[in-house]
This record gives sequence, structure tokens and C-alpha cells, in this order.
Amino acid sequence: MLPANSLSRLRSRLWEEREAISRSEAWLLRVGRFGFTLARDLFDGHLSMRAMSLVYTTLLSLVPFLALGFSVLKALGVHNTLEPVLFEFLRPLGPQASDITQNIIGFVEKIQVGLLGSLGVALLFYTAISLIQKVEASFNFIWRIDRPRAFAQRVGEYLSVLMVGPVVVFMAIGLTASVLNSGFVAQIKEYEPFGFVLYGVTRLIPYAMIVGMFTFLYAYMPNTKVTWRAAAVGGLTAGILWQSASLGFASIVAGTTNYDAIYSSFAVVILLLIWLYIGWLILLIGCQLAFYVQHPAHMKPERHAPLPAGRQAEYLALLIMGTAGRRFLEGKPALAQEEFARELGAAPEHVARAVDTLITRGFLTESGTLRTQLVPARDLESVTLGDLWRAIRAGNSELRPQHVLGREVVRFIDEAESGIGETHGRLSLRDWLKRCMGDPPKA
Repeated sequence: MLPANSLSRLRSRLWEEREAISRSEAWLLRVGRFGFTLARDLFDGHLSMRAMSLVYTTLLSLVPFLALGFSVLKALGVHNTLEPVLFEFLRPLGPQASDITQNIIGFVEKIQVGLLGSLGVALLFYTAISLIQKVEASFNFIWRIDRPRAFAQRVGEYLSVLMVGPVVVFMAIGLTASVLNSGFVAQIKEYEPFGFVLYGVTRLIPYAMIVGMFTFLYAYMPNTKVTWRAAAVGGLTAGILWQSASLGFASIVAGTTNYDAIYSSFAVVILLLIWLYIGWLILLIGCQLAFYVQHPAHMKPERHAPLPAGRQAEYLALLIMGTAGRRFLEGKPALAQEEFARELGAAPEHVARAVDTLITRGFLTESGTLRTQLVPARDLESVTLGDLWRAIRAGNSELRPQHVLGREVVRFIDEAESGIGETHGRLSLRDWLKRCMGDPPKA
């Protein structure tokens, strides 16, 4: 950790306003901000706690997760492809990787789904799905999303990942092996520089597969629309970190005997836990990078924006509702929560809090295929500004005073709010928006 004074100077240096800087300096400044915010989020501890939680869930879900994938591949007659994929993941553990792979595959092969019964099968699916659910929750935390997918949508998409994912992995491995072992490729290997190029391609294939898998996860798992550019940048960075960490971890395991001397037969378990933690932490770091690539405005010295004052919170909630209503009247596509944050220039945490209040109070609802687009939940003619304003001020909970002074305070607030009814309280949101847009309200 840097000393406090050095950290403060670095923060000021990265975020101070500068004029007439060159393109190379601007690029270095941008890279420095990415590095600073990622390091700050890493040392903040939240990513580490999420990674440790995923390690625990992985230990519970690994065998059921592989069992479902094994069942799908076995139905296609290609279940033997599961072992090399698992071995590649555990390779950094050194000589013990083969034994662990064999033990896990042995557990998976011994699972007899037909003998589990309906309750056992349901628990098997739940345990496997819990891992994907935990990953989605971690990604949503990074993307500042409070609401997960709808339950029905979650179950359908999770099951599709469990059923289709193993087939896609098998097809990728099989296609790669077929191309590299074809007669045409064998012939051109004899001629340089084609032989050298093919050797380099084969060395890069593990990187490409890891990068592709990470990119898919970053684009698919968060409950929001992620651009492929952001997902690809996060996937490329995480893939390189993964392969580099696997090589480094493997060299450390190979050159270290202290674990065996201290932990004896439990050493391999300790190493497995450490490697799982490193892997999940790399995955979350890549997701954090993807978020900042898509939302560079949130690369700020502080992770969380300060809480807004009451007047600011009311302003933002009314602005969000007004924007959603205006786009509805104009026939424009609805915006998602992160799009509101970009268009209004507001902190995503503040937008999320305001949207949650508007949804809970029944003024907004989620629509679209991903259930992320926000549209008015009721006719704008039936919504008065007074009702909307009072609902925003009340938030998600009502005041319930427990003593006389509290009741007097509530009465005072009610009297202060009653003034809005005398001016704009009975004006409908539709007429107000029409007036703001330059159209006269209907008679």
C-alpha cells in the first residue's frame, strides 16, 4: 500500500484538470485512471469477499454442475471431452492436478440420476444453478444493479447455460482439433514460415478459448445491456491474467515443498482453494474493467458517490419519471437504468435508488426482452404531480411515529406538503409533459 500522502498526490495527479495535453499523455492518463480505480476496488475488499464466497459455492456446486454437463455430453456420446477441460483448469496445481481430475470425474460418473428421485434431481439442479446465480449476483454488484433477473427468466436462462454450454465447449474443442489434425494443415507445417505460424496459433488457442469464455460471461451474466467492446476488453484482460497466473502459480507449486511439510495430505486441498480464489478474483477484476470501459465517467477517486440531499433526490426521481413519460409520448424507445444515468449525468447508485422507489410505488415498470427498459406503469393522465411528488418523498417506507413528538413532526410535514395540491397537485403528468414539450394541454 502507498503512504497516504503519496496516494493523495497520485489521485490529484490523475484527476486534476489539464489543458492542451497531447494524445499520448491523454492515453497514459486514461490508463492510469483505469489502473488506479481497479487497484482501489481490489484493496477495498468487496471483490475479495465476493471471490471467497464463490470459492465456497464452487466446492458445493462443482460436482453437480459437472454432473449435468456430463449427462448432456454422455447423451451425445462425447462425455470423454469433459476430463481434458477440467484437467486444463486444474493444471496449475502441478502433479496433483491429474489425481484431482480423476477423483472429480469418478464422483461425477458414479452419480445415478435415476436413483435420486424427483427431490434429489431438484436439489441437484438447485445446487448447480446456485453457482450461476452467485456469479450473476457478483456481476450485478459490480455493475451497480440492485435487481436480479425475474425468477422465470433466471431459471430458463440458467438451464440453457447448463444444457447448451457443454455442447458449445465440445464443439469448440472438436473443431479446433479437427482443423489442426487435418491433412492440409499437416502438409503446410512442413513449409516455413507456415510451421512457425501454426505453432504460435496452437500456443494461443488456450488463451483464445479463455478470452472467449470470459467475454461471453461479461456480456451475458449482468442483468443489463453490456456492449461487446466492454465485454471484449474485460475478457481479453482477464484471459491474459488467467493464463499468466496459471503459469506463475504452477511454477510456485512446483518449486515449493513447504505446503507438504506443513499440511501433509491436506496441502493439495489448500492449493486448490487458493487457485479457486485467484481464478474467481481474476474473473471479477475483468468484470470491473468491463464496467469502467462502458461507463468511463464512473472512474472517480471515490467508489461511491455521496448521498444526495432530499431536494436532489426528488429532482432526480421527477426527472427520471418525466423523461420516461416524455419518451413514451413521443414514441421513442424506452431507456434502461444505466442509460438514464448516462443521459442525465447522474451517479448510477442515485439512479438505482430513484428507479427502485418509482417501481415500488407503481409509477414505472420494467419491459423488453431483458426486462431492463423502464416505461410508465400506468396511464400518464391518471398520475398527478402531487401524488408523484409525495410518493417520491415518502420513498419505500411510511413514517410510523412511536411517540407524541414524532406524530407532531409527521403532521408538520403533511401540512408543508399540502401546499403542492394548491398549485400543481391536480395537474396530470401527461398535461405537464405536454406543456413542457411545447404542446397545449388538452381541454
